[in-house]
Amino acid sequence: MLQELQVKFSNFLLSLSDAMDMASPPIASHQMRTAFIAWKIASEANLPAKTIEKIYLGALLHDIGALSLEEKYLLHRGYEDVNAETHCILGEALYDLSPLLEGSAKIVRYHHHPWKNWKNEGATIDSPDVAESQILLLADELERAVSRDTYILHQVERLNSEMVSLAGTKVYPDFVDVFLRVSRQEDFWLDLVSPRLYSILLHFGPFRSIEMNQSDIFSIASIFRHVIDFKSRFTATHSTGVAECAVMLARDFGLTDSEVGQIRIAGYLHDLGKLAVPNAILEKPGRLTKEEFDIIKQHTYFTYSVLNTIGGLDTIAEWAAFHHEKLDGSGYPFHICEEKLNTGARILAASDIFAALIEDRPYRKGMERKQIESILLENAEKRALDKRIVHIILEDFDRISRQVKSKQEESARIFEEKFLRLKSKVA
Repeated sequence: MLQELQVKFSNFLLSLSDAMDMASPPIASHQMRTAFIAWKIASEANLPAKTIEKIYLGALLHDIGALSLEEKYLLHRGYEDVNAETHCILGEALYDLSPLLEGSAKIVRYHHHPWKNWKNEGATIDSPDVAESQILLLADELERAVSRDTYILHQVERLNSEMVSLAGTKVYPDFVDVFLRVSRQEDFWLDLVSPRLYSILLHFGPFRSIEMNQSDIFSIASIFRHVIDFKSRFTATHSTGVAECAVMLARDFGLTDSEVGQIRIAGYLHDLGKLAVPNAILEKPGRLTKEEFDIIKQHTYFTYSVLNTIGGLDTIAEWAAFHHEKLDGSGYPFHICEEKLNTGARILAASDIFAALIEDRPYRKGMERKQIESILLENAEKRALDKRIVHIILEDFDRISRQVKSKQEESARIFEEKFLRLKSKVA
């Protein structure tokens, strides 16, 4: 029997921040590095501890509204080829979905809002959220200006000069002065580009002693299933459907309430690694090439590597990441055999296929019952799926499909109302 989850808040946030920028050398650790810069500037400015935490929390996931890998690349390069407002507004909407994050929603919303605009609108540095969003803007500008091909201490003079040029137009001048004081310390720059930055923030940064319970984890996981699914219209309801199917199967297997809750979290996060897959591959209407499918194969590896860095989520990491493993060992990427695939992993594998078959996609409607049954039975016969789980789905097909479709429709409405309409308004 699994115990109620208890994990470090900082550990959880850092891993999710890392997940959003992973497998992308030009933007690797962008949000984590931005959070480090913002934390150092806010601390040097002697802001209250709660304000520092608010800024740090906004910085760690500030690009959460940039839903595709392609959009993140464009944002990191500059704003000429992308509307920066879009991801700010979507980011605010996502932060507002969680009681744990909503306090930083306005900082995310205005982290590209220049100081001259605040002044023209009659705001002062003491107006709500102005100082916090200005520190995040400065941190974001600095991190994007850092070259990843040049030794960091050889860049300091240039970076200082570029940040000074923003004073009074993009950034509140006093914050640039604060940054210049921080900049005098070589350890600031060396920490910023250190491969140990995750560990530095985990052990010395904000929230290092705060614990999350299962309800808190669910709150953040619920947001990330939208981040994962909404990056492509092809997958807009998938994680919701997988989680709902898995929950129903877990109850049929007699799992405890705590285990059922954890399998829902695993369902929400099972495709976390797809954040590292370009939309050009996810949305390709035709058959994938071998090279493209090889890229797809990395997604469960990244799901596992991210979740497994969060102390206390070992079981959820396995349940979530093993959903493309098969009983005969022919799955990917770990080629785990039957004896090492526990019930939760088997449930997720069957739920992933069932949800994919039943959900509507832009290029096709969800499949009919007979076709779904045929595919599930074939997978069971080939020992890709557990026969027991397939038979439960088939015996309770109407109830499971009705509930899964209901949740998928609910997710589709959120996608339409909160994201497509918001994006169309900004555009």
